[in-house]
Amino acid sequence: MKDILLAVWRYRHFVVSSVINELRSRFARSKLGATWAILQPLTQAVIYAVVFSQVLGARMPGVQDPYAYGIYLLAGILGWSLFSEILTRSITVFVDNANLLRKIVFPRMCLPVIVAGSALVNATLLFIAILAVLLVLGHMPNLQMLWLPALAVLTIALGLGLGIFLGVLNVFVRDVAQTMAVILQIWFWVTPIVYFSTVVPTGFRRIVVYNPMYPVIVGFQNVVVFDKAPPFGDLVWVVVLAVALLGVSMFMFRRASTQMVDVL
Repeated sequence: MKDILLAVWRYRHFVVSSVINELRSRFARSKLGATWAILQPLTQAVIYAVVFSQVLGARMPGVQDPYAYGIYLLAGILGWSLFSEILTRSITVFVDNANLLRKIVFPRMCLPVIVAGSALVNATLLFIAILAVLLVLGHMPNLQMLWLPALAVLTIALGLGLGIFLGVLNVFVRDVAQTMAVILQIWFWVTPIVYFSTVVPTGFRRIVVYNPMYPVIVGFQNVVVFDKAPPFGDLVWVVVLAVALLGVSMFMFRRASTQMVDVL
């Protein structure tokens, strides 16, 4: 694992330039440019906010602010979009870059790192947009938001750990990507993003507590919406899980890296 990380570090300029080039190519000839990176999650949050708060009459318990539910949604989607983008793209990153892997010699682990870097830029742009929305609605940023970088690092580690593991499997079994696309849809709805953790039925809560994204999303919501620190006690096992997944995925990648190129 140490050798892989050192190899990636030696190619850090390649990683940074690849992230920049990817962003440039994505928005080339686009009038709105990087705005497209934040429109999709913002639009999703607005739709959910309108449907649940205006149509279904959803309100945050004990809060009279009509905009509170929309802010709650934005906070959850901020964390979820970072995780889901890293996981989804990491699963297919080796297959998508098969030609590059066959023709150029470079640390293959750079590819998932590039994915994480690109996703982090998108999440940063979304966070800036959320800050603008908060200011417009009269909600000033709070000091607890300083916890967001730590939550982002944990989210990236969890997404990369699971994504690299499944990405290696996807090289040999292509059904992995399609299966995870379905699982991610279910995963979204067992995470308290569009509903409140306090209203989860007891029976369902026994399942939800084993969802590693549950305390992570609650952490994002705590610092953005409630001006509270993340739930550190609940996050401990997620940190352990993320580190374990990274270790297992690195080991699996190293063992399978030679066969991966042959299969691709």
